Amino acid sequence: MQQKIALVTGGSRGLGRNAALKLAARGVAVVLTYQANQAAADAVVAEIDAAGGQAAAMPLDVAQSSSFPAFAEQLRQLLQQRWQRQQFDYLLNNAGIGIHAGFAETTEAQFDHLLNIQFKGVFFLTQALLPLLADGGRILNVSSGLTRFALPGYAAYAAMKGAVEVLSHYLAKELGPRGIAVNVLAPGAIETDFGGGAVRDNAQLNQFIASQTALGRVGLPDDIGAVMAMLLSDEAGWINAQRIEASGGMFL
Repeated sequence: MQQKIALVTGGSRGLGRNAALKLAARGVAVVLTYQANQAAADAVVAEIDAAGGQAAAMPLDVAQSSSFPAFAEQLRQLLQQRWQRQQFDYLLNNAGIGIHAGFAETTEAQFDHLLNIQFKGVFFLTQALLPLLADGGRILNVSSGLTRFALPGYAAYAAMKGAVEVLSHYLAKELGPRGIAVNVLAPGAIETDFGGGAVRDNAQLNQFIASQTALGRVGLPDDIGAVMAMLLSDEAGWINAQRIEASGGMFL
């Protein structure tokens, strides 16, 4: 059986890193992208290689949609040279940032930055990569629990994630004839360096979230990376056009 290949954006840290490791543990070859920290990306590749997997890292700024055609061509060359393949199988649109600002205080610059990364980037990167995505493949977009429940300070961020959720339905419908399934994973609050690491490092915030979560604790990267890998597997083949929340039961 031909080895599956996954592209994970933002795979050098946080949830993307964890997903890359979990995919590799399942025997999937991984191409992960990073924006600036090549050392961190190389460390993930080395960890996968050391465990007997296969991985490569490529630079990509998902805020710069004009760079996507060149990135797609570089990816095509990598697939050919490394795996003698013309296409890859799984796309995980994970790269993102967090900006915490009240609605009244959100600047246009902050809004545009979130838009370019969280929504425009997902839209046009997926579009640019469609010729390289194999029929029968899978796309997983990352949203947030904040599209279901509202916490002050995340109006712009959550709105972009809501747009990704709607886009995912349209992708599932339009890519269905190619056998490509498209789903959305919405993590709850997770202990990572995302958004400055507040959930991980602010004990009061951590305790509050744990108190509002049915399973009584804040999520960890392992809780999400494993779900990402599962949703990108053939075992989840009949799951399509779904928003799946992995939050431990927040704000029920």
